[in-house]
Parts: sequence; structure tokens; C-alpha cells
Amino acid sequence: MTNVEVPPYNELLWPSLKAVAELGGSASIGEIVETAVKLQHFSDAQQAVLHNDGPVTEISYRLAWARSYLKGMGLLTNSARGIWSLTEAGSALLADTSLTDDQRRQRVREIWKAHLPEFRASRKSKASPEEMAKVDADGPGDEANWKEQLLGQLMGMQPDAFERLAQRLLREADFDSVSVTGRSGDGGIDGLGVYRLGLVSFPVFFQCKRYQGSVGAAAVRDFRGAMAGRGDKGLLITTGTFTAEAKKEATRDGAPPVDLIDGDRLSDLLKKHELGVQTRMVEDVTVDGAFFSDI
Repeated sequence: MTNVEVPPYNELLWPSLKAVAELGGSASIGEIVETAVKLQHFSDAQQAVLHNDGPVTEISYRLAWARSYLKGMGLLTNSARGIWSLTEAGSALLADTSLTDDQRRQRVREIWKAHLPEFRASRKSKASPEEMAKVDADGPGDEANWKEQLLGQLMGMQPDAFERLAQRLLREADFDSVSVTGRSGDGGIDGLGVYRLGLVSFPVFFQCKRYQGSVGAAAVRDFRGAMAGRGDKGLLITTGTFTAEAKKEATRDGAPPVDLIDGDRLSDLLKKHELGVQTRMVEDVTVDGAFFSDI
């Protein structure tokens, strides 16, 4: 895959901003990545390129940096829940009917160039000139760093341990009676859980794939085939990514739906349920002088 080119992060600024706009002004990371990939018409080969041999893809890594820079440029902001949204400035730029998309893209590039010295200066104390040259080419990304570290840990687990982790995650996510088959020759079914939605419950079969790369449509079809006659709902969990064709196959009309959890979403879920991931909250304390003066 080394001969497959992936655009640098600065060429992904406009697609990332436009993706958020097309998604209604706010979106999750997964939605932004999927929409940006569609807007740029990235090939399966480009989507399969890994950053530093994985497990994070190069496209996801550079899109993470694009979001970080758009935040620094004042065009995007993100909530504690990881939802990204347009700022007032971002919305105004996209709502300016006097500009074409090409002109908006150029305007984003001009804003990025104006902030570039500031971005570089903020990292000079943390990086050598050689490292800064790489940052300028590829872009930064604290978000990508912790997920890359986490996915590396998951890739180092034994298959049965990864299945048990999936079992624990489903239990934390309100599944009941979650079991791991632990048997070979079970047609690709790794486990079964019962999901309860109010007064209704239904069985969900799941399969775990530790991949450094993209899971294709064939894997979705095989999993659905293993479910045939046993259930109508499936969950495919991977440390890698899913190709565009795999996502289409998962929601194909006339076939039982298969929900997909890729490495990015898996990382977010493990963080949400605090399974092997801790978030340190920094306390901001302010002393109110007026309070004491009024006593």
C-alpha cells in the first residue's frame, strides 16, 4: 500500500468542514469520516492505508488533525461527548451565497495559512525541527494518538480475550445474557446477547475481528450467512475499518441488517464505559474576590 497516495491534512480541511455542514451542522467523528470519504471519493485502496502500520488508517489520522486545526481556526468546536459542530464563523462561511465551493475552499486555506505560525509556535517546545517538518506535512492529533495506543493494545490481545472484552462491553451497554460461544466451527458467530429496548427484547449475534486494515463486504456477507435461520440481528466488531462496500452490504435492502462497530467507534465506546480507558478531568478553580468583599 506504500504507493497509494493519501492527501495531507491541509487538503482535508474543507472536506471536513463541508461534511459537518452536510450532516446538519453537527456530527460524530464516525459520521464526519464517512461523509468526508464520500465527498473525496477515496478508493478502497486509499481507505486501507494504515498510519505507521496501524491500527489507525492514514485517512482517519489526517482527518483527526484536520478537525483539530479547524477548531484552532475557529470554524469547528467539539463537546465533551466528542460531537463536532460548526461555530458561528464556520456557519457564516458556509452560508455566504456570494461564494462558490471553490472560493470557500480557498477561504479555508487562507484562514489556515494565517493561523499556521501560531500552530507551529505552540508545538515548538514539544518537537524538534525534523518532527515539526513532519507535523506540517501530516498534521497533529491528540485524539488519534490515544486511539492508536488503545487499538495497539487490543491487537495484542489473544482472540478469546478480545471476545471477552466484547462481552463485557455489551453488558455495559445494556445487553442481557451475553455469552461467548468459545467454539470453533460455529460459522463465524462469536457470541450472543439479548438487547432490551423498553418492553421489547431481541437476540443479537456478534462477531469480533481484530484487523489492521479494512473489513470488506465479503466478511459482512459471510457473517450474515452464519446467522441465517438463527436470528435477524447481527453486530460486527473490528479494530480496523469497514470499506464503503462493506457499509453498503450491511444495510442492503432485503437482507437482515448488520450493525458495524469499527476501531474508532470501539475506542469511543471503551472510553465511554471506562473499560481500560481513564479520562483525567482538570479542575479549574477561580477565587471570587467580590464574594469576600461583600461579607
